[in-house]
Formats: sequence, structure tokens, C-alpha cells
Amino acid sequence: MPVPWFLLSLALGRNPAVISLERIVGPQDAARCSPGLSCHLWDGDMLCLLGSIEAAPGPVLVPTHLQAELVLRCHQETSCDLCVRVTVQLAVHGHWEEPEDEEKSGEAAEPELKELRNASLQAQVVLSFQAYSTARCVLLEVQVPAARVQSGQAVGSLVFDCFEAALGAEVRIWSYTQPRYQKELNLMQQLPVLPWLNVSTDGDSVHLVLNVSEEQHFGLLLYWNQVQGSLKPWWHRNLTGPQTITLNQTDLVPCLCIQMWPLEPDPVRTSICPFKEDPQAHRNVWRAARVQLLSTKSWRLDMPCSLPAEVMLCWQSPGGDPCQPLMPPLSPENVTVNVRSWEKVQLQECLWSDSLGPLKDDVLLVETQGSQHNRSLCALEPTGCTPLPSRATTRAAHLGEQLLEDLQSGQCLKLWNGDLGALWACPVDKYVHRRWALVWLACLLLAAVLLFLLLLRKDRGKAAAGVRAALLLYSADNTAFESLVGSLATALSRLPLRVAVDLWSRRELSAQGPLAWLHAQRRQTLQERGVVVLLFSPGAVALCREWLQDGPPAPRAHGPHDAFAASLSCVLPDFLQGRASGRYVGACFDGLLALDAVPSLFRAAPLFSLPSQLRGFLSALQGPCAARFGRLEDSAEQVARALQPVLDSCFRPPPRGLGPELEAGLE
Repeated sequence: MPVPWFLLSLALGRNPAVISLERIVGPQDAARCSPGLSCHLWDGDMLCLLGSIEAAPGPVLVPTHLQAELVLRCHQETSCDLCVRVTVQLAVHGHWEEPEDEEKSGEAAEPELKELRNASLQAQVVLSFQAYSTARCVLLEVQVPAARVQSGQAVGSLVFDCFEAALGAEVRIWSYTQPRYQKELNLMQQLPVLPWLNVSTDGDSVHLVLNVSEEQHFGLLLYWNQVQGSLKPWWHRNLTGPQTITLNQTDLVPCLCIQMWPLEPDPVRTSICPFKEDPQAHRNVWRAARVQLLSTKSWRLDMPCSLPAEVMLCWQSPGGDPCQPLMPPLSPENVTVNVRSWEKVQLQECLWSDSLGPLKDDVLLVETQGSQHNRSLCALEPTGCTPLPSRATTRAAHLGEQLLEDLQSGQCLKLWNGDLGALWACPVDKYVHRRWALVWLACLLLAAVLLFLLLLRKDRGKAAAGVRAALLLYSADNTAFESLVGSLATALSRLPLRVAVDLWSRRELSAQGPLAWLHAQRRQTLQERGVVVLLFSPGAVALCREWLQDGPPAPRAHGPHDAFAASLSCVLPDFLQGRASGRYVGACFDGLLALDAVPSLFRAAPLFSLPSQLRGFLSALQGPCAARFGRLEDSAEQVARALQPVLDSCFRPPPRGLGPELEAGLE
């Protein structure tokens, strides 16, 4: 059905621009092809039968590209239909195959093959068109001269005028040959539904260019589109096309729409809202918006467009910080800003900036009414709303009890009263002096604590300077002997001694290795004028004799953490070079090893049997300049009490029924 030329001469795309459509006169379909080709359109439509793909017997023509464009098929000057022109690009596909057996084919096949190669190439091209309630198939015959038949070469194009369609329709087009030698080409296109409009900017002005045909009379309405669907007219004129309407940049808002219609009985009106997604239009609408307080429970927001929004109370500190929303929010019937991804513009009005007088150091309390008519209170602070009472460390939390008492006694001013709660301003000037007194008291207390810690650290430093370091070296013969060494180290650490033993440093020993750990501990102990204690056992004596080449090799039953074997590499040079005096002390345990069993080389250092000679042992460990142990008799008795139970267990026979491994560990 033909539609008025007025509606077809206009359209709007994503980026509005004026577009002139080519006009075709006459109702008949037509076909034409590029120079060098000949084509013919068969009369009438054909059945749309796709068929299966066949193998090409030689060179054939196939469609390679499909293109569609809009044109106007006009029956009269002002009565036209929207029509889709289709252009098909063609190319040669395949080639002639040589005979497999030239001798058998003989000379008789040569003239026939030569005749085929010199003949022109023909093809039947099918165009299939489908739209809502419309389906057509047309057949076009095209012929290519033999001189242009080369495999893979484009030979030209074929143009069909045209398939009629309606405004806003979605159309689908297919192209293939009959018979079909490859997959068909297809194309889908959405036809325009709105008039054509061009929007241009010139400084502070915006030009709306309406591409309407000359002498065409039409009505133009600029209006604001409201959420409820009603129109709020702004500007209306009856005009004759074409026209250019000039607006100011500040007039553009998202809801500004344009409505056009031909001046005829019962016209079809076309509306368009071109500024709905325009960022500048969204900024303009908030610049033009105004908020006004009518009472303590109502307000009015005036703006050109009805946009989704919320209105809520917020509070701002005197320092000019951003206005923070209050809790609870206001009723959801009220309106806020929702500008999607554009610049967020907030309207802010300080409602009582002059009604309360000069700014005061007040606390704002938010009262919330619960469902069971119970209320809760919180104090607004820069970090948020602190519940009252609270154990937080903020100022409002410290004054929580006093603020609640002031509220109950009527000393706070009600600023807002709503269905969901209320706002109160409570003065805190009377608590300022008390607060500063507490601050000064806290500062004095902190200074006293720091002074006490400084003196305590100084005394500890002096005491630590007199504590002597002792490094215990032993051979891990068995678990019972390791337990005996651990008891001795624990007892010595209770005296003014800083004891180091590998039993307490297994993690560092595994990470560094026995030799590296021993060297580091020995160097640190001797640099601090400490003493290295050699605890001799049968296993330790055997290792010493092996190093001195004075006995058979010692059994390798020592664990991965045994540092004694590694220590001999740095201990023996001190004894061989006469540097052992004052650095080393030797010891063994009563009943486990006699003193004369210790190699003579190690007797250059003081040698004691424990616990019978504990007093002399402790005297040697104490040194001339270290802190005193107190009465040596008391210290010796304390160490003996710790050693004797463990030493007795070394001689106690193991219980019957134990495994051989455990019995060997106790021996």
C-alpha cells in the first residue's frame, strides 16, 4: 500500500543525518548488469526451492557478495513505496579438467573441448526475499563472454529493482544459482521506522534540519515527554518544508521530543526524541532543577523532565566536607538523581542554615522508629552513625550516656520529625573543658609510663651487660643423655647465664647445618667473653680420639642435629695452639665417665665431674667480671636437684617388655 511521500522522505539513524533516497518511476521489476555482461529477468515469481549442492562440471558463475539499499518506487509524484534494491557480485568458480588418458581420448575430443572453452558462460541466479507476511523469489539469467572466464576472477555485478517493504520491517535476502554449486549468500536488514533528521551544533545554538520536500505543508510540535505519557507542549508551528529550527544549547533536555504530521485529514503523526541519550541534555536538566522546602515534612522538586530520582536528608560538617546521607532515609515516594553513566549532579539545599543562628559544636542524633514502637539512636560522625550507647573510641561514643540524658531532659533541639524517625541537635560545649582535662591527664599518664619503661630498659641493659654467655657442646649418644644435657641447660639458664645449646635451636640447625650454626654460636660466645662448655661422654671421647687418630673410628649413630662432631674442627685448634684457657670448661657426669678417660689434650681447660664438683664448675662459669651467682652453695644445690633425678634414670634398668630399640636408648 503506497504511503505519503512525507513519511518516506525522512528517517532517523543512530547518528542523525539527511539522506536522499533514489526514486524509481514505474511499478515493474527490472534487472541490469555491469558492462560486458548480459542479463535477463524472467517474468513472474518462481517457487523458492533451494536444492542440494552439486559438483561443478567446469567453470561456473557463483554469487560472492550480497548488498541491499533503500530506494523509492513512485507511482505518482507524492505516492511512493519503500523498496529494497539488491546487488549481487559474481565470480568464476572452477576450471576445465584435462582428460585422464590423452591417448585413449584421441584427437576426437580436442575439437569438443576447444569449443567448450571458447563458449560464453551462462548462469541462473535466484534472489529470495522474505519480510513480514511477504515472500518472493525471482530468477535472473546472466551471461559472461568466454574472454572473461578465468577461475577465481570477479566478472561484474547484477542489480535487481526491487522488493517492496514496509517502514520498520525486518527483511531477509538469499542469493544462489540454479543448480547450486556452493552455500547460499544471505543478508538481514532492519528498515528505518522514524523520520530523517539532522542535528548540527554551531556554538551555543543547535540546528534541527528537517528534510521535507518543497511545498509540503506539515505541523511541527516540540514538547516535553512526561513519565505518565502525557505531553507538555513547548513550541508549535505549521510549516512548509524544508525547514531549519534553531534552539539554544540550554534548551536541550532528555525528554525534549519532536512530533511531525502532514496537514491533511486524519494524518499519521510521527514522534522522535533525539536527545534521550545526550550527555549535555542530562547536564542541562539538573542545572534547571530547583528544590524547595515547603514544611518540615514536604518539599518540591521542579525540573523539565520526569526522571527517576530520590530525595534524602544529608548532613554536612562545618569544614565543607561532602554531604552525607542521613539514616533513616525519607519515604520512597520522594524523588533522587539517577543519571546513569553521565556526570552525577546532586542538588543540595541547606534548609536551616540561618534559622539556628551561628554554627555550634553540636552532635546530630538520628532517631529511628522500629516496628514494635521501640526506638534506636545513633550519633552522626565523619566515620558514620555511631549507635548509642557504644563502646567505640569516637567522641560521640565517649559522651553517649551524657547525650542520652540531655535528650531525655529536653536539652536537645528537634530538627526533623517524620514517620520513620527524627533528628536532634544536642550541644556538647559544656563537655569541652572536661574533655581537655581528661586529655591532659592521659598525656601525663603516658609520659610517666614512658619514663618508667625507659628506666626499666636501662636497668635491664645494665643487668644484661653482666650476664655471661655459655655454649654447651655434647655428643648425642642416646636420648637419655640428651635429656640429661637438657636438664643441665635449663638449670644453668636460671642463673645469670645466657645458655645456648643445639637442643633449643633445632630449626636454625636444620636450616644452616651443624657446622655453620656451631661456628656462628662459638664466634658470638667468645666475642662476648663467654665460655664454651664441653660435656664429655663415651661417644664424645671416641670422637675426640678419632680426630686425634688415637683410637678406632667412632660409631656413626649420631643424629642429623649432632653439632659435637662438627665442633671439633674449630675446637681442636684452640687446644693445640694453647688458646683454651679462659675460653673452655670441660665436664662429665658422675658414673657415666671418669675424668681420666678424657683425652689429655682437653685437660688444659678446667675439668669437672657433675654433680659432685658443681661448686667449682659454677665458679669457672661465673668468670671474673660477670654477674655473681649469689652463694655458690645455693646455686650448686639448685643445679644438683635438677640433675640428680635425670642422672638416676640413666642407671635404672629398663622395664621388661620394651622393644630392643628403646632398651638400647636407655643404656
